[in-house]
Amino acid sequence: MKNPRRTLLIIIGTLCVALGVLGVFLPVLPTTPLLLLGAVCYARSSERFYHWLMTNRWFGEYIRNYREGRGIPLKQKILTISFLWLTIGYAVWFVVSLWWVKLLLLGIAVGVTVHLLRMRTYRTETRPPKSLREHESPQESSGNCQQEPQLQQHGGVIPTTKRSAPRSP
Repeated sequence: MKNPRRTLLIIIGTLCVALGVLGVFLPVLPTTPLLLLGAVCYARSSERFYHWLMTNRWFGEYIRNYREGRGIPLKQKILTISFLWLTIGYAVWFVVSLWWVKLLLLGIAVGVTVHLLRMRTYRTETRPPKSLREHESPQESSGNCQQEPQLQQHGGVIPTTKRSAPRSP
């Protein structure tokens, strides 16, 4: 091993990411802190693993939004809180028999719910699909839709005319 510190950070980061993924399905495991810790470990040890995590299709945007203070989308908040209460509710009613463990689980659920509700709600920008924006002119992006008939008439491509350079005085 050339650099034991780097190897240790990669192992810890991988363990944190794996536990964070489990935390998606097990509400007792804190997904966000584990994924953030994994990102920090990867950032200090492996550019390749850090890039993989930050561009991951399931967790990349979530981690970036959280780190940049944008928050999480409303749909994700609703799903997370619903899943949290369904699973902890099931455990409290049907699985756990000790009253103090039931109380602990309910306390965790309340704490996570309060934390999620206090987080900023991220609103995604609604934009037309890229295929519709490719041929967008500055007039169209400012809300002027007068060229729409031209767009339909010419198969989605707006014809342009060559303009001469302005005359100098």
